[in-house]
Amino acid sequence: MLSFGLAGCEVTNDIGGSTVSGSDSSDGTTSDDNSGQKATKVLATLSVKGRAAGTGYDRDEFGSAWKDVDKNGCDTRNDVLKRDLSGEKFRSGTKDCIVVSGTLKDRYTGKAIKFTKEDASAVQIDHVVALENAWVTGAFQWTKEKRTELANDPLNLLAADGPTNSSKGSGDAATWLPANKSFRCDYVARQIAVKAKYGNWVTKAEKKAMSGVLESCPDERVPTSKSSTKADSKESAATSSGGQDKKSDADSDNGNKETPGAFCPDEGAKAKDSDGDTLTCSIKGDDDRARWRTAA
Repeated sequence: MLSFGLAGCEVTNDIGGSTVSGSDSSDGTTSDDNSGQKATKVLATLSVKGRAAGTGYDRDEFGSAWKDVDKNGCDTRNDVLKRDLSGEKFRSGTKDCIVVSGTLKDRYTGKAIKFTKEDASAVQIDHVVALENAWVTGAFQWTKEKRTELANDPLNLLAADGPTNSSKGSGDAATWLPANKSFRCDYVARQIAVKAKYGNWVTKAEKKAMSGVLESCPDERVPTSKSSTKADSKESAATSSGGQDKKSDADSDNGNKETPGAFCPDEGAKAKDSDGDTLTCSIKGDDDRARWRTAA
């Protein structure tokens, strides 16, 4: 099971217990009080406010991408790829850490997507509650440690079709929902779970949109830790080897590494991802925005 915690602020990806807090705390704490409750009930506990100003938002405010916060020797991106892909293969010598290929059954589109390290941006890791949205609904008040928790919490992370994830941007439920309608209840329930856990608020329009989705699935429950583990996927078996060293070749307190698929400012620029592979800032196909892409 993926379970992330940071020194001085332990967090698991359970939302356990029977009471609901949903407070917008700014003291570096999180609330794990909603395990398995109906999403409608948890949504009712969230504060409703307008969006705060985006002043001061920067991806770096949520820590470097991606960190090895659980100290298993793999960064969060590879942990999530390992969890969400089937038939995954690993780079030799990384103790089953760096994922080089596999197949994603994409929840957002319903399509099967082949992932390869050579075209890493085809599968991106989505923050279900987008980081910029988290910022304007409370995270601007938090410690950087708490923001780093959110950015690396498997409850808030899903591997997804790259172009679809890019089209989402920082949208909330009022402005973006998955095209795959059969996943919308799960998606909204996960957003509610994350916001309740960390104390983010929702806007009036966002709450209305979430409530509208949940009308078709009134018994939908917020996800628990089981929905953030490989074992919960019937299509793939856990492949992690036991007894891993605490550090491996992919150990990453990453510094300023770039993420495949992320926007970049200067076409032709070079960078490294968290696995040490070279990325090039380029425009490709119908995508007219420059992004970090794995060099051919």
